[in-house]
Amino acid sequence: MSGRTWIPDGLFRKIMETVPMLCVDGILFEKGRLLLIRRACPPYKGEWCLPGGFVLYGESTEEAVVREFEEETGLKTRVMRLVGVYSDPERDPIGHKVSVCYLVKRTGGRECKSRETKEITFFDLKKLPRLGFDHEKMIRDALKRK
Repeated sequence: MSGRTWIPDGLFRKIMETVPMLCVDGILFEKGRLLLIRRACPPYKGEWCLPGGFVLYGESTEEAVVREFEEETGLKTRVMRLVGVYSDPERDPIGHKVSVCYLVKRTGGRECKSRETKEITFFDLKKLPRLGFDHEKMIRDALKRK
């Protein structure tokens, strides 16, 4: 990641408060079930959500969702298609975050928790728990285009 410049914490916080952050979320369907994680950190700590996170400098959104998925679940994936872009400024209680959501397919790995993940579970699509963020909308959109 060439060209990376470190900035003072105060300036970083100011940027975080005034510029939308770019994120990704991944949806993995297998055998009529959906993989969800129970978050170990805020926002929505203890809630079920899709795996995802921030896009790093120099990284494509496709690379970011594959990386985040593996970091949070232990599963290797590849991007199948774009589900949508979610930009409601109120979608994250911590600040304005724009998320690019992808449908992914498992290519390897095995399920294992991370420091960001309390649990990893496949849920029947007819029995999904309450979800954090706008992840229910993302899932509905993915199912419409499936």
